[in-house]
Amino acid sequence: MDLIELLKAVVIGIIEGITEWLPISSTGHMILADEFIQLNVSQEFWEVFLVVIQLGAILAVFFLFHKKLNPFAPSKSKEERKRTWVLWLKVVVASIPAACIGLLLDDFFTENFHNAITVAIALIVYGIAFIVVERVKGRKVTHESLPRPHESLGKHSPEAIEARAAEQGEAKLYSALQPTQTEAPAKTKNQSIDEITDVDQLEFKRAFFIGLFQALAIVPGTSRSGATILGARILGVSRSAAAEFSFFLAIPIMFGWSLLKVVKAFVLDSVTVTTTEWGVFVVGIIVAFVVSILAIKFLLGYIRNHSFEVFGWYRIALGVVVLTFFAVTGQLFIAQ
Repeated sequence: MDLIELLKAVVIGIIEGITEWLPISSTGHMILADEFIQLNVSQEFWEVFLVVIQLGAILAVFFLFHKKLNPFAPSKSKEERKRTWVLWLKVVVASIPAACIGLLLDDFFTENFHNAITVAIALIVYGIAFIVVERVKGRKVTHESLPRPHESLGKHSPEAIEARAAEQGEAKLYSALQPTQTEAPAKTKNQSIDEITDVDQLEFKRAFFIGLFQALAIVPGTSRSGATILGARILGVSRSAAAEFSFFLAIPIMFGWSLLKVVKAFVLDSVTVTTTEWGVFVVGIIVAFVVSILAIKFLLGYIRNHSFEVFGWYRIALGVVVLTFFAVTGQLFIAQ
C-alpha cells in the first residue's frame, strides 16, 4: 500500500470535510485540488471516490444530530417522536426537486458545464448573492433589537429609574391588551425577517421551496449547502436554522447519489479496486468524517455572532483564483 497516496487521501478528506458544509463549493476546491494532488488511481475510481467520500461527511451529521434525527430515541416523548418524523418528512419533500432534476439533467450538466469558467462564474455570482442578502437582512432591525431608553443612562440615575418604571407600566398595559391563547396574534412587518428560528417551525411549503434552491446546485461551483442556505435566508429562515436544515437535506441527496455511483461502478461497470485504492477509500471517508464534525461545529458557532457575508467574499476570491489559474494554464474551457 502506497503511503504517499494515503497522505493525498488525507488532504482530500480535509478539503471535503470543510467545503461540503461551508457554503463555499466543494467542486471549486476539488478541481483545484485535482491539479495539485493527483491520486495515482484509475479515472473510474477517482469519479466514484469524489462522490462516495461524502459518506464520511454524512456520518458526521448523524453523529452531531443523532438525538434530533432519531425518532426511536427512548428519551423522547410521543410528541417529540412525532416532531422528528415530521422533520424527516419535510426533508423528503425538500429533496424531491434536487432528486428529480439530478436524475434528469446530471449527465447533461456534467458533460457541458463541468469546466473552470462555469465553476468560477457560479462561485462569484453566489458570492455576490450572499453579500447582498446578508446586508439587506442586516438593515432590517426589529424593535426588540433596539436599545431600551435607560440602557444608555446610569443604572441608578433618576432618569434610568423613571424610564424603567415607565417600561414596567407599559408592560402591564401590553399584557392586559394581549389576545387570549385562543386568538392568533397578528403578524408584524418585521416578523418575517427571522420568522423561522428553528427547523421544527418550517412549513412544508417553505421546505419545498428551499429544496428548489438546493436543485440549483446541479450547476458546478454553486455549492449545495450554499444554495440551500441562501434560499432559506431569502425565505425568512434564521442563519442557524438555515444551516441546520441544509445539513439535514444533505443526507438523502448525498447518500442516494453515493449509492447510485457505487452500484453503477461496481455492479454495472464492474470497476476493479486495488489495495491502495481501498486504502484511499477508507482513509478519505474517515478524515472527511472527523473534519466534517469540526467544520459543522465551527459554522454553527460562527453564525451565532456573524453573518454569511465573509463566505460571499471568499467565494468571489476563489472564483477569481480559478479563472486566473486555468486562464494561465490554457484550460479555461476544458471540461475537468
